[in-house]
Amino acid sequence: MATTPRRSYSNATIAGLMTLARGGCYWPDCGVPTVRMINGAPRLNLEIAHIRAFEEGGKRYAPDWSISERNSFANLILLCHPHHSEIDGTDSDDYPVERLEGWKEEREADGLNALAGLGDLTEQRLGEMISEAQTSLVDRVGPALDEFAKTAPELAALLKVTLKELANPRIHGFGLSEDEISSLSRASDGLSHLQDTAFLLVDASHKLSHLQDTASTLADAAHDLVGLADEASILHQAAVRADRAAGKLMDSLSGLPDNARLLQAAADTAARAADNMGNRY
Repeated sequence: MATTPRRSYSNATIAGLMTLARGGCYWPDCGVPTVRMINGAPRLNLEIAHIRAFEEGGKRYAPDWSISERNSFANLILLCHPHHSEIDGTDSDDYPVERLEGWKEEREADGLNALAGLGDLTEQRLGEMISEAQTSLVDRVGPALDEFAKTAPELAALLKVTLKELANPRIHGFGLSEDEISSLSRASDGLSHLQDTAFLLVDASHKLSHLQDTASTLADAAHDLVGLADEASILHQAAVRADRAAGKLMDSLSGLPDNARLLQAAADTAARAADNMGNRY
């Protein structure tokens, strides 16, 4: 009886796909992640797809490829279920071997280059790489510190000394201790947005550059206002006295109608007396 071909992938092949997939479906710009958390446990979220069909009659089947070659890393990519169905569906002619291999090469290139570089990495080369990185850091940060020194010269000078020590291989050799690397890593995380906010800080410092002159003006104004409370008290007391005087005046005027009647009556009496006197003479 003929043996039915069986899909079988080595742990190294699966690990390679998971590592080089860069976290998602190989379909360009898909974004579906390789892993999802289900009930607190990671689960593979993608399907292993064959560039050349595993079984005879499948899409892009290559009869000259052996079973082991069809199961090999070179013939596999990771796809979400909809995209896996798309490349093997009715429109499979739109996805020839060359196109799928292009997706694979584009997705895995950076990771493969990094892994290849690690094969020749020696302690001396690692030291040189760290030294080069430190020199590059100085070259990039130096101009920024020069600009920063215009508004904060003391702090900029301190940072320059620290940077100079960091870049000096005679002080640190070609590397840093584990604790130093950890500290620098935390610091770099904290400063990761500095390039976006530095120009805002510089602009703010320029706007505050005249603060010392303004502070003097504010102090003079405050001095001029010191006696304001006393003057307000005097005005209040005067207002109270004026109110009392007004009250007395109103009391005095309240009897005015009665006095007017009395005066009118007296005038009438005087007029009659004058008439009487006139009649006599």
